[in-house]
Amino acid sequence: MNKDTVEGNWKQLKGKVKEQWGKLTDDDFDVIAGKRDQLLGRIQERHGISREEAETQVKTWESAEGRTPAALWFEKY
Repeated sequence: MNKDTVEGNWKQLKGKVKEQWGKLTDDDFDVIAGKRDQLLGRIQERHGISREEAETQVKTWESAEGRTPAALWFEKY
């Protein structure tokens, strides 16, 4: 997957991420920029939950609707 494709995917995913974690701001999305670890940290911070809970929520979200984690993020985890 080339960089342009990943960036396009992130632009599409932002809407779905906003639906799931509504407290994230546009500034948060600039920081996240498609990086899973950054998403976890921002969810934890904005929603006042533990890192473990953020991880659980993201894993559940990733597997919903047949998403594949490798296709979602700039950085593999």
